[in-house]
Amino acid sequence: MSGPAGTTPHASSRAAVLDVIRAAGTISRVGLVNATGFTGATISTVVRRLIDDGLVLETGRAESTGGKRRVLLQLNQSSRFAVGVHLDHAGITYVLTNLGGAVVARMSRAGVGTDDPPVVVARMATEVDALIEGAGADRSRILGLGLVAPGPMNQTSGMRLVPPAMRHWDDFPLDRELESATRLPVVLDNDATAAALGEHWSGDVGATSTFAAVYMGTGIGAGLMVNGITFRGASGNAGEIGHICLDVAGPECWCGARGCTEVLAGPAAVVAAARADRKLARAAGIDSGSGDPSRRLADFAAITRAALRGDTRAKELLERSARHLAVAARTLANVMDLDQMVLTGPSLALAGSIYLPVAQAELDRSFFSRATHGVTVRLSRSAATAPAIGAAALVLQSELVPLREGLRLPGNLADAEPTAQPAGR
Repeated sequence: MSGPAGTTPHASSRAAVLDVIRAAGTISRVGLVNATGFTGATISTVVRRLIDDGLVLETGRAESTGGKRRVLLQLNQSSRFAVGVHLDHAGITYVLTNLGGAVVARMSRAGVGTDDPPVVVARMATEVDALIEGAGADRSRILGLGLVAPGPMNQTSGMRLVPPAMRHWDDFPLDRELESATRLPVVLDNDATAAALGEHWSGDVGATSTFAAVYMGTGIGAGLMVNGITFRGASGNAGEIGHICLDVAGPECWCGARGCTEVLAGPAAVVAAARADRKLARAAGIDSGSGDPSRRLADFAAITRAALRGDTRAKELLERSARHLAVAARTLANVMDLDQMVLTGPSLALAGSIYLPVAQAELDRSFFSRATHGVTVRLSRSAATAPAIGAAALVLQSELVPLREGLRLPGNLADAEPTAQPAGR
């Protein structure tokens, strides 16, 4: 399980203790002292307040180590909730998660299309209300709404340099408008970055605290976690592997460069190549015409289904895309010296079984530090909804375990309680 180990700087002792409890699953007060370095008195005070606020529960006792059995603590999962929204021209995904980041409700609706932003925001507010009411959640326990979209994002003024299909969202004050419409605090971020945070918060990346989430939806990107902290870069747009140049003389990308990973390997490139092959287009059941950008994921899914049925043209097309993506992933692994990579996003939820072996083979063969350590590649368990889940995790982190530079915790959770094991009440 990934946690606050080592160098995570929390804004307060309360944030640090809550994050350790989240990461550990269950832990005693003595374990918290060992994991955080705080005094027993500080831990007792903080834990008592967390219990009074309903965020933490006492749950059973550890096995005896010769003295009194230690009382174990864990998050009160149903004490707070967060809404996560992934906004894309191909679709809008909503999730409601509990305090531990587990999804308690989800729904998908039509994308932004060509509608004006105020129209879409009004619709989103109605759909958020429906999500909350449908789950039977107490609105007073909802901490806020995380909103993620294809980057680049500007966290002070909304969306900038958006993909072509969302040009009409350029400079729209999305966070302020949605906050007003939903009456919930709103946090903005990039969808790939959010996907990485969601993997970290849920504990799905195991003990690794530095990893990348390679994301493919309608575009391509990556989210980075370094020592348990989201690495965003100077403007919040780190990890844009979709715009690594793979061919200096390649086709022009919407970002203004040439030969980018996204223009060579993204779903748009796959769908365009399939439409140009009339036999493949017929076999996959897609329109061989110019196509509608809002149908891009649906067409990519149709091509994937054809490949999985055994259509060699479809499989070759996807494997070509996978090779390009794998080279970009290797570049990222070399730069960051990664040992784990997660494939995620709606497109990889569909075609991950084709992309995964290609990416793993590329890293096994060509990763620079392979003589020292390998890079494990796996497919996210929640690839289809990863950005929305990560969006909710943004809220949970910002409201409950805010970070700052300064306070740094020692800490291997595995060493916090070397002999204590959970037991029943």
